[in-house]
Amino acid sequence: MIEELLPHEAVVVEVHGDDGTEPAPLYPEEAAVVAQAVAKRRREFALVRACARRAMEKLGVPPRPLLPGERGAPDWPPGLAGSMTHCDGYCAAALVRATDLASLGIDAEPHAPLPDGVLDAVALPAEAERLRRLAGERPEVHWDRLLFSAKESVYKAWFPLTRRWLDFAEADIEVFVDPGERLRGGLRAELLVPGPLVGDRRLGHFEGRWTVAQDLVATAVSVPHSAG
Repeated sequence: MIEELLPHEAVVVEVHGDDGTEPAPLYPEEAAVVAQAVAKRRREFALVRACARRAMEKLGVPPRPLLPGERGAPDWPPGLAGSMTHCDGYCAAALVRATDLASLGIDAEPHAPLPDGVLDAVALPAEAERLRRLAGERPEVHWDRLLFSAKESVYKAWFPLTRRWLDFAEADIEVFVDPGERLRGGLRAELLVPGPLVGDRRLGHFEGRWTVAQDLVATAVSVPHSAG
């Protein structure tokens, strides 16, 4: 699902559903991070890292512990850029060689309305107005949840490039529907604060893709090294 949202250089490993299979054991230092967590959190933590290590293997990178770093961002091996996501019944990891992309971010959410009050906390007035218009045109999509997911993907792509927080109100995201489609499209995030330097470029926006499938909404943002 997420693989189709990213450039071909990215490697994505996903797990759908929960058949009760136990994920591979965590490294001791990983297990220590979630030792006090509830069983559901420990399982998600292990499953998404199993996905990440399979993606590392596909890129020819030996497995290693993946510990949360600053603000929880994964501490990827040198030479890799990546992102992970998990929600009920789904987890995924996306990795790419840092020579192929500057950064990427992925997120998956249940395709359901946001809880009351959350949209007001995350959406700019212009975003909320665009969502109202989209909801009138295509009511089968939960646009509020899609916007939330897009904000998460933007942040996950932003942080490795800046090591700074990006507030929900500091990116104005516009969502587009592909011609002839109803459940997939693109997104553009205008950065309302100075963007990261990538090479000799100061980025003013990020671009990405979205899809709705299997009762999930998924978004992905990829940041190339050059305008081309």
